[in-house]
Amino acid sequence: MSAGARNQQAALLLDTKCELGEGATWCARSGRFYWTDIEGARLWRYDPADGRSESFSMPERLATFALCANPRYLLIGLASQLAFFDLETGATQRIVDVEPGIDTRVNDGRCDREGRFVFGTKDESGRLRTVAGFYRLNRDLSLERLPLPAPAISNSIAFSPDGATMYYCDSPTREIRACDYRADGGIANDRVFTRLTDATGIPDGSSVDSDGGLWNAQWGGSRVVRYGPDGVETERVDVPTAQPSCVALGGPALARSAGGAPLDTLYVTSAYAELDAAARAADTLAGGVFVATLARRGVPEPVFQGAPA
Repeated sequence: MSAGARNQQAALLLDTKCELGEGATWCARSGRFYWTDIEGARLWRYDPADGRSESFSMPERLATFALCANPRYLLIGLASQLAFFDLETGATQRIVDVEPGIDTRVNDGRCDREGRFVFGTKDESGRLRTVAGFYRLNRDLSLERLPLPAPAISNSIAFSPDGATMYYCDSPTREIRACDYRADGGIANDRVFTRLTDATGIPDGSSVDSDGGLWNAQWGGSRVVRYGPDGVETERVDVPTAQPSCVALGGPALARSAGGAPLDTLYVTSAYAELDAAARAADTLAGGVFVATLARRGVPEPVFQGAPA
């Protein structure tokens, strides 16, 4: 932990026991928190107004998703394809297959500030081959591969508040990268943003706050770490489970009762995947959702501006 950095503790919100909780997303329009259990092939939704949670079955593993301009729909990244999901009927509408014929699946993703969906894939062979990629689904539903290094496990996709910087990582490298990201979609100046220095943990899902700080869930490290725009750690949140997987800044879940402001609640998903029987027995909260109230404020999640046919 960097000198002068502050840390606090997250608390369990929901003991959902997700095998691979991911995709933490706060919907400012509805005041609800969404996430996925990838291996369980389920989309989850939690409403802090009444404390109720519900889930939706998916046709295959749901790796990532995005809110849409039409609130009836989500853009979903299933293991093999992108599709629209109708929250009212449960119907899906395929958009495009992703990396057909390659042993990969869709993984992490976020919308950029222009309303396009940027996502990555991961190697499914178990050998950490750098055969995956980073892609952008444009508003006209065209798909393009981004000129970024091929990862084994894409993660940490996020955008600065002004949209001019994209963050991403290949998790096994234990470093988070940044690049200049232009409004027209151009990418330049790819560089290392920060490297993890703790003995444990790899970078997983990220979210950006209104001050430009990057909050990163660190799988295997029981923590979420905030890095300032310069890549230096400023804060961390200890999470009482081994594998925090993704984060979102939302609220008010705890903020209402604490007198806080909206978007100051850190939501953290987690997983029990890859834990052996002994580790899972010891890590009784694995797969739950955790929260902490921050002194920072989030940025409303951009919505995908494309639409179903």
